[in-house]
Amino acid sequence: MRVRTAVATALMVLLLPAPAAAAPVAADLHLPGTAWWVEPATGRTVVAADATVGARDLRRLAGAGVRIVREPGKRRLHLAGGDSVQPTGSTSRCTLGFNARDAGSAHHFLAAAHCLGGVGTSVSAGPVLLGDVTAVDAARDIAVVRYRNPAIAKPSAVSLPGGALHMITAFGPPVVGRRIQRVGRTTGLRAGTITAINVTVNFPEGTLTGLARTTACAEPGDSGGPVFSGGVGLGLVSGGSGSCATGGISYFTPIHRTAAAFGLTAY
Repeated sequence: MRVRTAVATALMVLLLPAPAAAAPVAADLHLPGTAWWVEPATGRTVVAADATVGARDLRRLAGAGVRIVREPGKRRLHLAGGDSVQPTGSTSRCTLGFNARDAGSAHHFLAAAHCLGGVGTSVSAGPVLLGDVTAVDAARDIAVVRYRNPAIAKPSAVSLPGGALHMITAFGPPVVGRRIQRVGRTTGLRAGTITAINVTVNFPEGTLTGLARTTACAEPGDSGGPVFSGGVGLGLVSGGSGSCATGGISYFTPIHRTAAAFGLTAY
């Protein structure tokens, strides 16, 4: 699919700080297997390409002042078996992100929308009913689930491997250079650094915008898992490329704006 000339021209104005740049940033900014962002310090556009992007496409993507970054493996959304929450009756699971509370003290949790589905979807942990999806921020791949089960403990914390709880006291924005940790039901606790923000990522399943890129690996089943720094919840894993065995990267969707929009806070 090629981006029409008018759209491509508008995007070039946003992406290229130097109006004299001779070549377009990309012939197709929606090419599956790619992601792109602008480096705040330099204004330079970076295009990251996974192993599915061929040499011809890379040449087409390259433009004046554009830096090409190769990423290992194939980028995909993380959805697989063996995780902690799933739509009721489904065998596909992913990782609960963060618990939150609204102004009326009702309890909710945030998870990846592509895993849990639309508003009204019933959500369970194994045979235990948890609640229902009450809101979806499709642009950021975030689903809000309201708990309906009063018997479930709902700490404002991340459960670490081994059972310890890491308390979360606030939600905040990602910052380039910040050290982070993330937890997923497939690969457990991993650490890394945020390398870019406001990233547009072209997954085979569709395009997501406003993501953050990290050096922490992630694999299928880690989807929706929490990304945090100290006691601050930053976002939910959306996908990545490579693996934790051979090296990889991950992308996460920030949660602070969605949480604020729905009146949700850590506690």
